Amino acid sequence: MTSGTQRTIDLATARVLISNDDGIDAPGLKILENIIRELAAEVWVIAPETEQSATSHSLTLRRPLRIRKRHQFSYAVDGTPTDSVLLGINKIMKDNPPDLVLSGINRGGNLGEDVTYSGTVAAAMEGTLLGVPSIALSQVYSDSRSVNWSVAEHWIAPVLDKLKTFSWTPGILLNVNFPAVDVDQVKGVEVVSQGRRKIGADFREAMDPRGEPYYWIGPQRDEDTSAAGTDLECIMRGCVAVTPLSMDLTDKPSMEKLKTVFS
Repeated sequence: MTSGTQRTIDLATARVLISNDDGIDAPGLKILENIIRELAAEVWVIAPETEQSATSHSLTLRRPLRIRKRHQFSYAVDGTPTDSVLLGINKIMKDNPPDLVLSGINRGGNLGEDVTYSGTVAAAMEGTLLGVPSIALSQVYSDSRSVNWSVAEHWIAPVLDKLKTFSWTPGILLNVNFPAVDVDQVKGVEVVSQGRRKIGADFREAMDPRGEPYYWIGPQRDEDTSAAGTDLECIMRGCVAVTPLSMDLTDKPSMEKLKTVFS
């Protein structure tokens, strides 16, 4: 997609690149691949060889990367989600780039400030930076022993169908989260803003066998699930949350204030 232009996506004729951060053998990626193969003209899977959760938008710069072909239209990259999408678009699919990048389905939500850590969202960021409309897809779960993928399985196609009339603006990606409820309990789809959630609010300190201290960051989060109109509140009510994210992190109101300060 040329910078400064907008476009819509006809999924029936689209070439789709699928990636994730849970690794190429993750169940969420397999589910997404099966869904999209029923909807799109062509599907390519280009994903990290191993789990890369919480790698954020990191690139591998200090060692060479390797691409391993699994089978036709499926490749594993021994790097991050960002590496995978970068090599997917600029190397593997360079002669005929994708029309759409889908990242997921992530095992767990990517909500609030979690998106800044998320490798799932980062894969969609990289697609966006390379000019391809991109969507991050995540399934929230409440039981750490199992994930109910049925909500994402049921709702991905309707969400993508609605987006066929959406005019994609350069620099914008979509972050979609599916609630941890039964399919028949989903209350619909809502477009909401990013809420407030900070991971790492708790960590454990202990001593290793050599007597050296170590620290283990836990899953606990400091979050606000009550603020109306946010992804966290939406998910808590059992709705599918759709949030547009901008690659431009500039805070425009603060710019105006700073211009006054430095004038």
